[in-house]
Amino acid sequence: MGGSARGQRALDSDDIPSQSPYERLSQRMLDISGDRGVLKNVIREGAGDPVTPDASVLVKYSGYLEHMDKPFDSNCFRKTPRLMKLGEDITLCGMELGLLSMRKGELARFLFRPTYAYGTLGCPPLIPPNATVLFEIELLDFLDSAESDKFCALSAEQQEQFPLQKILKVATTEREFGNYLFHQNRFCDAKVRYKRALKLLHRRRLVLSEEQHLVEAAKLLVLLNLSFVYLKLDRPAMALRYGEQALLIDQRNAKALFRCGQACLLLTEYEQARDFLVRAQKEQPCNQDINKELKKLSSYYKNYMDREREMYHRMFAPCEKGSSVGRN
Repeated sequence: MGGSARGQRALDSDDIPSQSPYERLSQRMLDISGDRGVLKNVIREGAGDPVTPDASVLVKYSGYLEHMDKPFDSNCFRKTPRLMKLGEDITLCGMELGLLSMRKGELARFLFRPTYAYGTLGCPPLIPPNATVLFEIELLDFLDSAESDKFCALSAEQQEQFPLQKILKVATTEREFGNYLFHQNRFCDAKVRYKRALKLLHRRRLVLSEEQHLVEAAKLLVLLNLSFVYLKLDRPAMALRYGEQALLIDQRNAKALFRCGQACLLLTEYEQARDFLVRAQKEQPCNQDINKELKKLSSYYKNYMDREREMYHRMFAPCEKGSSVGRN
């Protein structure tokens, strides 16, 4: 995707010569706007529900002008695409309409007529007036953050009126949004989303035992993420706090034990760090991260003991030499 305008060249030899490449291509595409202003051809099918109107989307895209192989606009060269909100960050009407027809993992090619693209004026110097443009778009993921934002704005009493599945869905959205921010190295923003998810789950007044199981499972994921994000924020005490809360739900959880071990190591609580890491290793003996952390702990502890012995020697060795009493 994004290397060249493949749609222009994927034409049959018996196409009408007088037609332009985009005109020929348009004959094989689906009209999704009702006026043939936005045409679509699915290259790879996606899965799940289609994008919702207020969603934030994670996409890769490349835009082409007719008769040009190189894109005039593309984000495919970025290591991590930026999350974009429909109606705010996406300015092309055709792209927004196209995205609303897509599912997660889908790759599709679109033709946008001028009305749905850059209009009669174009966008000088790149886009000429009245230009039809081709876009290849891959939908990596999307999050319906608007639904979550509206729900979180309700009072606790109002939230309690909704069924458990609604609360779990919103909490999952908040956690997934936090995960995206985490991968963007926006750790403070990720922390805020994780805490919103945890607050929702703490508010739920449980009645049935099966509800308890579902909520505890959702809490565990959020607590693990909070512990990790606090490690990234260089706040090991908070990382330990949330890691220990995760262990109250699942005392054998290897990730929770590992996070607690990492936090204790940063806090120079070496004995406690060793206890957590050995327990984690017992759950996952072949986990390389756990084994590396144990080796690091061994090195740190050795250096720590060497410094302690050296300090002791400096403090008490002179006294020991001067305290000897000779015989009469």
